[in-house]
Amino acid sequence: MIRIQNIYYMLAYAFQVLHEQGYKDVATEDFENTAELLSAILCRGVSVQIKRGLCRQYITNEEPLGSPRGKIEIGESIKTQAIRKKQLVCAYDEFSVDAYTNRIIKTTMELLLRASISKTRKKELRKLLIFFDGVSVLDIHNINWDIQYDRNNQTYRMIIEVCHLVIKGLLQTSADGSTRIMDYVDDQTMAKLYEKFILGYFQREHPDIKAYSPQIAWQVTDGYRTLLPTMQSDIVISNKNTKKTLIIDAKYYSHNMQMKAPYMTQTLHSGNLYQIFTYVKNWNAAPDETISGMLLYARTDDATQPDNDYQMSGNQISVKTLDLNCEFAVIVAQLDAIAERIK
Repeated sequence: MIRIQNIYYMLAYAFQVLHEQGYKDVATEDFENTAELLSAILCRGVSVQIKRGLCRQYITNEEPLGSPRGKIEIGESIKTQAIRKKQLVCAYDEFSVDAYTNRIIKTTMELLLRASISKTRKKELRKLLIFFDGVSVLDIHNINWDIQYDRNNQTYRMIIEVCHLVIKGLLQTSADGSTRIMDYVDDQTMAKLYEKFILGYFQREHPDIKAYSPQIAWQVTDGYRTLLPTMQSDIVISNKNTKKTLIIDAKYYSHNMQMKAPYMTQTLHSGNLYQIFTYVKNWNAAPDETISGMLLYARTDDATQPDNDYQMSGNQISVKTLDLNCEFAVIVAQLDAIAERIK
């Protein structure tokens, strides 16, 4: 389990914009479910964006017009018999509010109106939707999330990420194709947020160490790496003063242990252990650099939770849990203790 309020703090570190003044009062509210929380953040973000001005882009329109505009499409004018109505089919560009990012936001807000959120929040969403009157709605199953950000739409990044959380994390599709909004974000979406949160926390709260998520190259002896998969780390924290590096693989599962037949004994997830061991052993360590690894699971309600340190082939491999169902100050203390390992 995870406290709803802690999801806000996780979002705040994953997307640093939530630390800005306009969002801080969200942290003091009580929320019944995740849908309510995400609605509150989205309402706040969209309100701020409306004050800045909604993004516009050139949209190509093609329609029959009584007065020529843009490029005249003679073939289409004849084909559609527009000429008989004394019209011409014209193709023209219009600087419109119907930008793709605005379409995502409108689609998400309309979706949240079906969620289990308060009447006050729904009223707030409807007020904001007035500003999206000229914006189209997208098919929720075919949204292109690969948004290219620039100086004109950079402020949309966090809003679109929240929209992604709503549609990918709260939306559930049934076998008959119907959809409904869940009260809580699914585990797959939470797993991605969990990784971003931990990385964002170390980057913001521990500027004296380097926190990043690099790719790790295979340490092959002959230089031949054809067909080898990419090793993408979740979080790496390094301290150049102490020459210590900790590679963290963040895991958000329903169960942190696996059951092994025939006696159904509990053990660590073997694949996860192989993975972090491989990361550690392939890290291109500098002279005198100490490399260690950690599997950091989000704590579950299971009776047995991993809390182990192993010495493997000259490196320490730890398996720990992070309790997210507690006061955020306790979460902070847990993460700070991890940072202390390399100080």
